[in-house]
Amino acid sequence: MKISSTKLWKMITFLFKLGIGFGIILSSFVSSWSVTAEGNLPAKTGVVLHAINNQLIVPSDNLQAPAFLTRGSNNGGIVFERQDIVIPVSDGHFLEARLHKPKGVQNAPIIMYYHGGAFMEGYGSIYSHDNIVRALANRSGAIVVSVGYRLAPQHIFPKAIEDSYDALVWVHEHAEDLGGDSDNIAVAGDSAGGNIATVTAMKARDLGGPNLVAQLLYYPLTTFHDHALETRDKYSSGNYLLSRAVMEKARDSYTPGKEMWENPYVSPLDAGEATDLPPAFIATAEYDPLRDEGELYAEKLFQDGVHVETMRYEGVMHGFLSFYEVMATGNTALNDSLAFLENEWAGDREATVGFRVIDREPPSGWARVKEEIEAHAAAIYLLSIQFSNVFNQMVEQADGLFQSEDRDDEFK
Repeated sequence: MKISSTKLWKMITFLFKLGIGFGIILSSFVSSWSVTAEGNLPAKTGVVLHAINNQLIVPSDNLQAPAFLTRGSNNGGIVFERQDIVIPVSDGHFLEARLHKPKGVQNAPIIMYYHGGAFMEGYGSIYSHDNIVRALANRSGAIVVSVGYRLAPQHIFPKAIEDSYDALVWVHEHAEDLGGDSDNIAVAGDSAGGNIATVTAMKARDLGGPNLVAQLLYYPLTTFHDHALETRDKYSSGNYLLSRAVMEKARDSYTPGKEMWENPYVSPLDAGEATDLPPAFIATAEYDPLRDEGELYAEKLFQDGVHVETMRYEGVMHGFLSFYEVMATGNTALNDSLAFLENEWAGDREATVGFRVIDREPPSGWARVKEEIEAHAAAIYLLSIQFSNVFNQMVEQADGLFQSEDRDDEFK
């Protein structure tokens, strides 16, 4: 059967118009997801937040991003191995830990990683943050030890700090057995883990513990006090992954006594001097209730003579590093922090002199076009989930109605 050129042209025109219409409808969804009371978000950020806030994608240990959104990491052909180990601590307990290391390595640098999750059970673990740990190891060539410190409400302050410091001491003492360099250890952590990382560095300084090369702090919580901080109020609605309700719950669970907030190992921003702490890289996010306190802590470190670099990443929210596989800015933050760390490992600070808050703008040019295309592709994926959920609910309701009618007929 032959199709005339006129009919073919009409079909092509129809499909073209259909595509344009679908694109307009899709863009309207993406645009609506990106509009907030505090301003318009980049498309990718809006799509990711829509997925999480509406529980279309529930973060879990086994969650994998769709293949069309993921970015590979370059490890230079190094083969890595993962080991689940236990670390003994001072009260006789054994902590779960996960270790990523180059296969057959000797004398490698070491990164101690403390996961985020509001200090509380069910909010974060060595498993939920494994993608970050894996990326740090692959990109740096370092041994990365992710520490499963004990969590509130069962274990309140200072248990998490004691666990984290004991783990650091143990790794330092066993560095050679692990294939690492005991003189080349850094600490790192995100959110609550950023608090724990810098507090662990403080404790190492105070107790004459291991000498640390650097600290990488990703959007850290630095004070438990109710300071008047603009971003705490502006971005704490819960639309940006971290809500005031969760922050207050974490504070009540982890530090049930208000006097605990005065402890420098709880609120490092309000502690005494920060002198003699290791050089710090601090990443903050534009749409994050913890942004101000992270940058204030960076300024405090600088004023007390600590070499520090702070980067504010625009267009992203709290926790954005966990989405580095689908968000270009998370990828950039990982690379920036490791560039800082490699300078410290090499003893070269020429490129990172003094304190500076550097605004890292969202991708531009072709990178931005790519982000927009990926955002719309992700939107199609999310809409398919939403429509599927609605359809399944309608089927369940109809099934329930028919079953109810069948029961009524039985009684007649």
